[in-house]
Amino acid sequence: MPPTFGNLTSLQELDLEGNMLSGAIPSSLGLLPSLSWISLENNNLSGSIPDSIWNMSSLTAFSVLNNQLSGTIPPGAFNALHRLESLILSNNQLRGSIPPSIYNASKINVLQLSNNFFSGTVPLEVGNLGYINWLQLSGNLLEAKEPKDWEFLTALANSSQLEFLLLGSCKFGGALPESLSNLSTSLRFISLSHNAISGSIPRDIGNLINLQFLDLRFNSFTGSLPSSFSKLKNLHTFSVALNKMSGLIPMAIGNLTELNQLELVGNSFSGMIPSTIGNLTKLVGLGLGSNNFTGPIPTEIFNIHTLSLILDVSDNNLEGSIPEEIGKLINLVEFRAALNKLSGEIPSSLGECQVLQNLYLQNNMFSGGIPSLLGQLKSLQIVDLSSNNLSGKIPTFFGTFRVLDYLNLSFNSFSGELPTIGVFANSSAISIQGNSKLCGGILDLHLPSCPSDVPKKKHMLSVIPIVISLVATGLILASVYMLLTWHKRKKTTAPSTTFMQGHPLVSYSQLVKATDGFSATNLLGSGTFGSVYKGKLEGHVGESTNLVAVKVLKLQTPGAVKSFVAECEALRNMRHRNLVKIVTACLSIDYSGNDFKAIVYDFMPSGSLESWLHPDTNGQMEHQFLTLLERVSILLDVAFALDYLHCHGPAPVIHCDLKSSNVLLDADMVAHVGDFGLAKILYENSTIFHQSMSSVGVRGTIGYAAPEYGAGNMASTHGDIYSYGILVLEMMTGKRPTDSNFTRGLSLREYVALGLQGRVLDVVDTHLSMGLENGLQTACIFSPEAKIDSLISLLRLGVSCSHETPSSRMSTGEVMKELHDIKESLMQGTITS
Repeated sequence: MPPTFGNLTSLQELDLEGNMLSGAIPSSLGLLPSLSWISLENNNLSGSIPDSIWNMSSLTAFSVLNNQLSGTIPPGAFNALHRLESLILSNNQLRGSIPPSIYNASKINVLQLSNNFFSGTVPLEVGNLGYINWLQLSGNLLEAKEPKDWEFLTALANSSQLEFLLLGSCKFGGALPESLSNLSTSLRFISLSHNAISGSIPRDIGNLINLQFLDLRFNSFTGSLPSSFSKLKNLHTFSVALNKMSGLIPMAIGNLTELNQLELVGNSFSGMIPSTIGNLTKLVGLGLGSNNFTGPIPTEIFNIHTLSLILDVSDNNLEGSIPEEIGKLINLVEFRAALNKLSGEIPSSLGECQVLQNLYLQNNMFSGGIPSLLGQLKSLQIVDLSSNNLSGKIPTFFGTFRVLDYLNLSFNSFSGELPTIGVFANSSAISIQGNSKLCGGILDLHLPSCPSDVPKKKHMLSVIPIVISLVATGLILASVYMLLTWHKRKKTTAPSTTFMQGHPLVSYSQLVKATDGFSATNLLGSGTFGSVYKGKLEGHVGESTNLVAVKVLKLQTPGAVKSFVAECEALRNMRHRNLVKIVTACLSIDYSGNDFKAIVYDFMPSGSLESWLHPDTNGQMEHQFLTLLERVSILLDVAFALDYLHCHGPAPVIHCDLKSSNVLLDADMVAHVGDFGLAKILYENSTIFHQSMSSVGVRGTIGYAAPEYGAGNMASTHGDIYSYGILVLEMMTGKRPTDSNFTRGLSLREYVALGLQGRVLDVVDTHLSMGLENGLQTACIFSPEAKIDSLISLLRLGVSCSHETPSSRMSTGEVMKELHDIKESLMQGTITS
């Protein structure tokens, strides 16, 4: 911002929000005599707020939301701001205390200071702002320990226009004063979540008759719901999740007919679930899990046709069966009833819930078979029926569900042949242990072969043509192999993947035609060992019709042939949804008689992760950016792939070059790990890699390669975890590990470690920090507390995975569990808000 703004002496309003301004706010701005309205939101401004701004007697509105401003608010900042009506400083790095001089800004009606580093107690004078309508202090280091620290809340009783009170994600503790019940009846929104508040909910809270949103999650509230609670008939959302509350849920809760979200998860509520909950006909989410409820699930709940986001009754002491009426919840996305004492059969009517995505019924006493009508649930992504008494055959229809990622049927009494299609073909996606009568399935599951009912003589006759066919096929393949070898200009070693089953060779001329002569317009990228072209291969149906990506090896580069062999060996028997699928290979000669080698993959239409994190700013197109939830999902996909490579594939494989450019995204933004040119295959029961698979001297890319590789250590799974940790940090910060800012010994990991010492918003990608709690835009839509917690957890995950000492790094199993928890917390935070 140019200092010459100070020459605009007649300027009254200045709106520069949503630009790419950087640097400091010029002090000359505060010298303009007529300027009353300033908005500098959503920029990259830094430094402190000039003292001249605090002396503008004409100022009525000042907003610097979503910048990188630092410093403090001076003690006498508000002495001259008698006309100030709106002050928005949220999402910066301001620190220090809130000065008592704020009382001089007596006309202020909007005060938003959230997501900074303000500390100390809230001054009593804040409660004396008689015109305040929106008070937002959440996401700071503000605290309350003694009753006197809550006096500002008592004083707010005089603020008759107060509608929004947001105090979440601070350090408020002690008991909430009863005076909360004396606040203005105009109050509509209260958030006190993610604090350390104890004691009971004020007994007369029902006085706040216009309250619509009450969020008390993640505190230490005790006692029961006060009887006056039933007076809050305008309440839309109520959450007291993860507290220490107990007692019965009053039948009068059925009077809150405007509720659309009720969350009591993670307390010690007891007794039966009130049938009057069935009166809450506008509910979209109901969370009753992790309490001490007893008795049956009330059938009245299943008359709430609006229930769609979640119905959670898990981890209680519920008995009886799941009522057939569950089929009425045709829009339900997630049903949790695990860890109870439920019995009987799984109701067939569950198959009517045709948009159901997640089903958790584990650790109960269900018996009988899996109903065939569940075959209608094509949207299922996660199914857990483990630790029950289910029996019969496992239905094949689970293998036809295209989006089913996880199926747990372990510790039941299933019998018969296990299917091998779909989810059953991925040993890391299903769990069937504890079912001793199962047979068949894929080899990775190590089940016994199923007994054959075919007579021995007939069986022998059927084998003869198979043997003849195999012999003939072998002779043909041997002939083709000899022909190709004869055409080589120099002796090379062909990998065993050349003729692997299901991957027929493709000719050079086919690839020329598919890529339009390897034209520059089809070039997707170029690396050390090869160039990748987009092509259209006739007869191939892949992820995107018949589009493919063709990697042409640069055979003149030392190590390129070994890279080709390593990639073919690593991928020839790999089958996982998060690995790039190899379509075929080409071992031939070009039209000039030169050796030609290429690998053909399914085309990934959404490009590489690198292109999303670091878009080409020279282009003319507007770029999209990944949301936090998308980034977590991608990281989970990559973790699934690594877990498969390290632990569940045909042989353990080390990728050795994990980085953002080697993570590709399909049309549904599902991540696929690719480029196995440096991969190492481990010997069984050994961490020493197969030396013949790749060049020993090459161990990854600078910035991503583990530090022990620089000391000459052999590749290990710990090295992949290090690269993964750097990838996590790159995704959260938006910075490459080789960023020019990382000099004089500062690394990406150290940069984040410093940020975790109270300056998290300083290091995260600005596209993530700008999405935090943002006034009216997001206060009732998204949970900023859940997002901040998730950002911190992800940064810590990246730092832990990239530890200097290999043995101190996390395992893939630990990484997946952590990411599952982060994703669930993030989604739950969204649902609750």
